[in-house]
Amino acid sequence: MEAVNLLSSNKYTEKQIGYLFISVLVNSNSELIRLINNAIKNDLSSRNPTFMCLALHCIANVGSREMAEAFAGEIPRILVAGDTMDSVKQSAALCLLRLYKASPDLVLMGEWTSRVVHLLNDQHMGVVTAAISLITCLSSKNPDEFKTCVSLAVSRLSRIVSSASTDLQDYTYYFVPAPWLSCKLLRLLQCYPPPEDGAVKGRLVECLETILNKAQEPPKSKKVQHSNAKNAILFEAISLIIHYDSEPNLLVRACNQLGQFLQHRETNLRYLALESMCTLASSEFSHEAVKTHIETVINALKTERDVSVRQRAADLLYAMCDRSNAKQIVAEMLSYLETADYSIREEMVLKVAILAEKYAVDYSWYVDTILNLIRIAGDYVSEEVWYRVIQIVINRDDVQGYAAKTVFEALQAPACHENMVKVGGYILGEFGNLIAGDPRSSPLVQFNLLHSKFHLCSVPTRALLLSAYIKFINLFPETKATIQEVLRSDSQIRNSDVELQQRAVEYLKLSSIASTDVLATVLEEMPPFPERESSILAKLKKKKGPGAVSVELEDGKERGELNGGGDRGGDAAIAASNASTPSPSADLLGLRSTAPASGATPSAGSLLVDVFSEAGPSATSAGVNDDGFLSSAPPTVASEDPAPPLPESDELLNKFVCKNNGVLFENQLLQIGIKSEYRQNLGRMYLFYGNKTSVQFVSFNTTVSCPGELQSQLNVQTKTVEPLVEGGAQVQQVINIECLTDFIDAPLLNIKFRYGGALQNISLKLPVTINKFFQPTEMAAADFFQRWKQLSQPQQEAQKIFKASHGMDTEVLKAKLLGLGTALLENVDPNPENYVCAGVIQTKAQQVGCLLRLEPNAQAQPGEQMYRLTLRSSKDTVSQRVCDLLAEQF
Repeated sequence: MEAVNLLSSNKYTEKQIGYLFISVLVNSNSELIRLINNAIKNDLSSRNPTFMCLALHCIANVGSREMAEAFAGEIPRILVAGDTMDSVKQSAALCLLRLYKASPDLVLMGEWTSRVVHLLNDQHMGVVTAAISLITCLSSKNPDEFKTCVSLAVSRLSRIVSSASTDLQDYTYYFVPAPWLSCKLLRLLQCYPPPEDGAVKGRLVECLETILNKAQEPPKSKKVQHSNAKNAILFEAISLIIHYDSEPNLLVRACNQLGQFLQHRETNLRYLALESMCTLASSEFSHEAVKTHIETVINALKTERDVSVRQRAADLLYAMCDRSNAKQIVAEMLSYLETADYSIREEMVLKVAILAEKYAVDYSWYVDTILNLIRIAGDYVSEEVWYRVIQIVINRDDVQGYAAKTVFEALQAPACHENMVKVGGYILGEFGNLIAGDPRSSPLVQFNLLHSKFHLCSVPTRALLLSAYIKFINLFPETKATIQEVLRSDSQIRNSDVELQQRAVEYLKLSSIASTDVLATVLEEMPPFPERESSILAKLKKKKGPGAVSVELEDGKERGELNGGGDRGGDAAIAASNASTPSPSADLLGLRSTAPASGATPSAGSLLVDVFSEAGPSATSAGVNDDGFLSSAPPTVASEDPAPPLPESDELLNKFVCKNNGVLFENQLLQIGIKSEYRQNLGRMYLFYGNKTSVQFVSFNTTVSCPGELQSQLNVQTKTVEPLVEGGAQVQQVINIECLTDFIDAPLLNIKFRYGGALQNISLKLPVTINKFFQPTEMAAADFFQRWKQLSQPQQEAQKIFKASHGMDTEVLKAKLLGLGTALLENVDPNPENYVCAGVIQTKAQQVGCLLRLEPNAQAQPGEQMYRLTLRSSKDTVSQRVCDLLAEQF
């Protein structure tokens, strides 16, 4: 109470003590808050600048919601009033920033927006510096409202950069004019794309060139403060150049400038240079320039004392790697791994594995690299890495013999890592016959070598080895007696581990009673794995955590060039043949999944499990099933109604008619990526929600609904997502789709979350269209025309004649027709320029055969080119819908 009384004093010292006491010690829900607010109100309206500043400091220091409610309307008025003193304006801007960060929903700029932006023109540099902090925060939340700040920021930056250090006497720091303000202006410009106005853009490029030129000038002072201020502006300018990614000349200059810092004696500068160059390496304009510094970066990896700088050097090597330097970079990373800091070994292993796969021209090099990796850092080689080697070896005939020979040699080392034993067991069990002709690697030698490691291994590895042994009995009948003896021994047949015991008993019986043909059928070579994105990539992205938003979703952008895909749904295949108790492994894109129990492959009858296996065959029971899926779209958690679909929803939907992967939607806050796969009448879709901001999304909730008739035509099951999405992070949602009968509408996806207090409510159409359920059908010309004639009733045909909106590129047309899901039939149409396709749409209720004919008049002048598209199917609604969808693609 004594402090509150001091607030009404007219003596500065007494008032200051009162405010100080309240700022530090008064609880925001104190019953005195009304008296305090009255005192603050009096001081704000007193027009005494000193008292006004004290009041503003108190509001900012307490920063409670009550303070925001009481003064959020008052402070903008003080900030933009013409008669407010400069010192009060500074305090008001920073006070408003504090309240906005604490309670953004209470600070409504609206009518003040343009006047706050115009503070960038203020004569007083202190006011500009304070105001720009506020404007940057507001711009990052509502970029459109504040976009007029771009031209003002450029002109202010231009005045600072081109001024002599004597012009801004009070704001020059060790010969650098207004360094803090320059950095803030450059950071504000990073909230926006490059300016559209040519004059503004030209002026900004000039500023950036001047900053790069100044960095080359000899220092005006030897003091560290001078170089720190100069470099702070330089690095912020380089960040802006990278953000725009559209000025090749500036990007290459920035790269060369950073290259000079790589050998600087200051550790922090080396770290920052490496970090910025990592981003430059991903730009098409500066990738080559970054590569010229490869020797310096390799040297940094070997000689840096600071582990964080070494890690940045490793990151940069990974980013600058391409086909021309892959062997050199992988070799350097492998040699570094032997002495690498333990905290970064797992990440390094993943990076080496990804690069070796992505740039492998010679697959024997790939096998050598991964086996080396296991030898050097076996403890850090996760399941995903050795699964991946096996997938690639199985999918490539030309490397199988080499892999068997190499792994056989590697296993001869006295101390052999367990991951090497796993790879050895699997590969020799599959391809040991390819090296069995050499007496040094005869069948019994191979078996004895594997069995010598058996007693040192864990249960899952022993189970895998038992599977390799039974495969040996099939490949090499002469080993049968020896292996049966091992299986029959008490340590196997009476093993305390139920998995090992069961395998030993069943394999022994199988080898005794099955005929050679039956054995050969049961134990035949593993079939090639379906092609999918590498799960190692997903694991690396997961390790990187917040900050690594973009999972590359455009078709094939990050797909290695190897014929081999990610794990087969929880590695059901490996589980079936060679693994023991199922271990969770990253499925497509790192989705956690588990192999079916007892290592048995799920029955082919249960298609959803067979194709996308993530749980057992019972993954479609009612209610919440084993997989955590709700049997229908979950109820909306938030009470607000879903927003109507965005106007561009149909356009976004059309983008995905002929492709399954890509970025579905993007705005300033959120990026939604999509990957999907379909088989017969079932589909699975992965949605990736990326938070592009540095602030967390709260109450994040997504619902998928089927409007109107669609409820009876599609069955959609969604997996719930975490309600909190950290800044820079990404969450994944899985959606299962079953097509019950043909449909026209698309399901609606509604996303709601709170960002900085404001509710975001977005609705989109999910790109699920009837053509996703096509099964391509090959037909001979006679069959095609016979079927074409049978579908001659008027309601069975849909036809459209429309203008070409793109050039008539043959390869593009073919790719789109194949992307539609149909089979492209060659040499069927008498006119070779026409395209004909056939397919069957699979729904639960029925199968609908479809025939398609596309006739382009490519001879016409560009701009007058037309198509005629004719569709015939056994169901009129299907003909019309597929015709409408496809016409939008050309």
